[in-house]
Parts: sequence; structure tokens; C-alpha cells
Amino acid sequence: MSSNTPTTTTPVTSLKRKLSNADLAGSHSHVKSRELKRATTVNYVYQDEEKQGSLKPLNGFVTPLLTDMYQITMAYSLWRNHRHDNPAVFDLYFRKNPFGGEFTVFAGLEEVIRFVSDFHFTQSEIEHVRSILPDCDEGFLEYLSKLDASKVSLYAIQEGSIVFPRIPLIRVEGPLAICQLLETTLLCLVNFASLIATNAARHRLACGKDKIMLEFGLRRAQGPDGAMSASRYAYLGGADGTSNVLAHCFFGVPVRGTHAHSFVTSYHSIDDLPESTVLDPNGKTHDLLKLALKYRDELEFKTTVLSELYAFLAYARTFPKGFLALVDTYDTLNSGVPNFLCVSLALHEIGYQGVGIRLDSGDLSYLSKESRKMFKKVGQKYGIDYFDKLQIVASNDLNEATINALNRQGHEIDVFAIGTNLVTCQAQPALGCVYKLVEINGQPRIKLSQESSKVTLPGRKLAYRIFGEAGHPLVDLLVIQPHHTNGDKDNGSAAHVQDEIPEAGKRVMCLHPFEEQKRVLVTPSSVVNLHKKVFDQGVVCEPLPSLSDIRTYCLSELGKIREDHLRPSNPTPYKVSVTKNLYDTLHGLWLESVPIKEMK
Repeated sequence: MSSNTPTTTTPVTSLKRKLSNADLAGSHSHVKSRELKRATTVNYVYQDEEKQGSLKPLNGFVTPLLTDMYQITMAYSLWRNHRHDNPAVFDLYFRKNPFGGEFTVFAGLEEVIRFVSDFHFTQSEIEHVRSILPDCDEGFLEYLSKLDASKVSLYAIQEGSIVFPRIPLIRVEGPLAICQLLETTLLCLVNFASLIATNAARHRLACGKDKIMLEFGLRRAQGPDGAMSASRYAYLGGADGTSNVLAHCFFGVPVRGTHAHSFVTSYHSIDDLPESTVLDPNGKTHDLLKLALKYRDELEFKTTVLSELYAFLAYARTFPKGFLALVDTYDTLNSGVPNFLCVSLALHEIGYQGVGIRLDSGDLSYLSKESRKMFKKVGQKYGIDYFDKLQIVASNDLNEATINALNRQGHEIDVFAIGTNLVTCQAQPALGCVYKLVEINGQPRIKLSQESSKVTLPGRKLAYRIFGEAGHPLVDLLVIQPHHTNGDKDNGSAAHVQDEIPEAGKRVMCLHPFEEQKRVLVTPSSVVNLHKKVFDQGVVCEPLPSLSDIRTYCLSELGKIREDHLRPSNPTPYKVSVTKNLYDTLHGLWLESVPIKEMK
């Protein structure tokens, strides 16, 4: 952002949570009438102070008990029936892009890695499981007390990537019971994060690359947890800053803010401005009120609301380097903007520059254009070039459709401050990621449905993104990736045959998973393997990137996608295909699993 941005502080290094085992101390969950409260203050460390292998979830609520009850009952049944250690593979993916669009931003991976890395049941949590399963075998509780993710591996797409339906965002491999216990928490950590990031990316596209987009939704967010997640992932998806001070403290998101209507209406008379002087950059004292009234007379702004002028002067003398005024408290064009100009001229005379105005009501297209005309007229009158470029910030319950409409109408808005519709995702409340078993004991598994969109793609898979000559992605191709462990026996099925990996310059057949006639031959100019191992049996494979780095990567990837896939109206669906080998495996299992009906 330019030097004429609203007042801010320098972003700090991201803060990470460092939890102690005492976080849930004092829980006596078997006493059903008691409510658990946090007994101790949570300790935090800076990201660069965090040691590899000591990762903790960012949110204190993210524990093994942040799960659905049926995960606990399934784990108990698996343990009772000696199936808890069977090797299993699960895919976490979504079936349909949100907001009527054709792309999604993948987010939440860092929190997934942190949760899995730290996965363990505390003694108080074991006691809580005992309270909800009072008749369970003590051996199961002993099993849970020793359970961790030391036998779990995660393969994932890079966080911040542009992703599409059916492509596994995360592949989870490990003993069946713990993989099952991870399901609900992983879905919780990915669903909202990806939805917010995608919503932010869509708003970013609507605003345009040359505009500033701010997230101002804290007061309308879904509680404190939703607010922090929304600020984090809105920034990841393209927001330039937030009003949320705690998000700045924790995640290093740039923070922005000016004043509210209540600040303006709190001023009534000159008595509310007992001091009107301000020091210029050289330390000399000036009467800002006297200067502003002089310009008010010269410009013949005789009908402006004086109490509003007093409020602006009070704010300007507090922040002479960051004066940005909310101008619609009484009358935007007949009072707010003229009063702002009088104060800005006074600041200019003593060596400062005003920043701009915020519009929070009315016809934003018209008001922004008229305000810009006034800026230019006054700038020309006094020979001040930068007045042409004073910022115009717009808020007023903005959403993607409103911003697109403003673009069609024409406007002079520089900064879009988006609140409710960004952080609550009013256009769509949930993404709908699912978590499905695709392999057990080395054998592929399939879930069937009368809706083809709900049929799972079996087996261990890798996704390759195939790029065309123009440098845009053309298709994501899913290939089978068999694993050969000592216990695997090759039964001759397609799932145990190594799929051919797509290569640049080598033509490859890409098939629709359910409609055989939909197929295409593609000669890649380049190929990217989307999946990499991020967690390997208790070890985080690579250092976690900073939030700022993920955001930069996200915006870079967004720029590679063809515009027709990104457009808000009637976007072109992106192709997600399978190899012939995977197609045959899918349909072979489908036929094997469907009972043959008998007609009489």
C-alpha cells in the first residue's frame, strides 16, 4: 500500500500457540452438570522461536475431542474387533466448487499438520471419553492414552493452491482407527478455511489488482473463533489487511482503521475541541482550527456541519500523517467531503498530507465520482497535485455482486472494505468437503450412490496438473499410485499396476470418470505433481511457510488460471480427468459392488 494509507502499525512476526498439558486441567467431565472453563493463560511464542517437532494447534479448541461422537464409537468398535491397526487410506476432497464458481482456494493445511503433529489424548480427555462411554473396556482407554500420529502419513496439495472437485486435497494413510478419529477435525479445519479463502479470492478478482481490499468483518463474524479464522484466511485469499487487531498480533496481517460515526456525533460544539493546535514536522505549533475555518470561508463551504468539522480536526491533530475521515454522518457531498477538504488543506499548509475519505452509505458510484471531482477542483485551485489521488474508501455492506455492479457503473473507489459478506460467506455457508475411505489392507474401496457425484474414486491417487502452450492449466489428471509393502499381494487388479505418469511433450489420454465418451488427448507443455508428502509418521517433512508466503503463492496461482474459469457469470468448468487404468478400476469395482437385481 502507498504512504497515503490509513494509520497502521508494522506487521509483526506470526504468533503461534504453545499449549501446555494443563490447558484442560481441572476437568471432571463425568460430573455432567459441570461446565469446563480454561484455568490457565495460554502461552504463545513467535513462529521463528517455534522448534520443529513441537508444533501446536493455533486454536485451543483443536484437540482430539473436537470430533463427532460417532468417531469415538467407531474407534471403540474397531478396537474391540481387532481392526484398529489395519492399514487404511482416506481422501479429503470436495464435490462442487462454491459460490456458483469453477475454482476453489485450498486453505487450512498448516492447522491440519499442527493438529496431527500434536495429536494425543490428555488424561482429562481420557476421563471425558470414559464419561460418555461408561461401559467401555478399560483397555480401549489405555489404547487411547498411548495413541499418537507416529504411524500416520499425509500427502497434500500445497496450501494456497487453486483446486477443483474430486482432487484429493489431503490423503491420509495410517492405522484405520486413528485415521477415522482424524476425520471430523480435519474437515472442520479445511472446510471453513477454504471457503473463506475462496470467497476472498473472488472478491479480490471483483475489486481488481490495482485496488486495495480490506477485511472489516470482525463484529459480524461467527464468534471469536470464526473471526480469527476469517481474518487469517481472507488475507490468504487476497485481502490486503484487516480491522482485527488480534489477527495482526497473531498472524501478522496488516491492520487498518480510522473512526466510526459515533466519533463524529460525539462532537457538538467548539467546547468539545478544547485544544486545536498541532505541531508541524519541524516542531512549530499551528492552530489547525483557525486554518480550516480560513479555507472554509475561501471555498464558501458555509453550510457544512461545524460539529463534524470539529470531530475531523480532533482526529487530524491526533493523526496528522494518517487523516482519513468518515464523511457520511450528516451529508456526504454538502458537509462531509467539504469539511474533509478544509482540514486537509490546513494539514497541507503545515507540511502534512491528508489520506482520504470513507463512504459508508448511499450511491457509492455517484458519491465516489462526485467526491473525486471535488478533490480535483480544490487541488487545481490551490495547485496541489496529490489531491487528485486522495483515497476513497468504500464500505456499506459490500459483496462480490455489488462490486461487479460498481465496476459496470464506473466509480472512483480505491479501497474496498468488506465485512459481513466476506467473513460469514453469506452467498454460501459451507464448502462441503468429505473424507472417504479409498483403500484398506492394500485393496481399493468404493462408496456408491445413485448420484454419480457422490461415487468415490478408489485407491491411492496422485494428481498431475497439465499445462498447455499458453501457460495455463488445461486439466488435472488423477493417476493410481500403488504402494508395495511387504504385506501387499499383487492380485492382478488395475489398482496394483503402476499408472503411466504424464510427461511434457508426451501425449496422454484423459477420461471423464463417469462418462466414457468424454475424453481428450492432451500434449502437455509442462506437468506439475500436485501432491507431496507433508507429514511422515510423526515427522513434519518441511518447515511450514509463513502466512504471507502462502498468500503470495495463492495470488500467483490465481494468475495462471484462464479468465473464463474465474469469471463470476457462467464460468467454464475446469477438466478433472482420470487415466484409463483408474477408469477401469473404478468401473470394475462399481460392477462388483452393485447387487444384480432379479426380475420375475
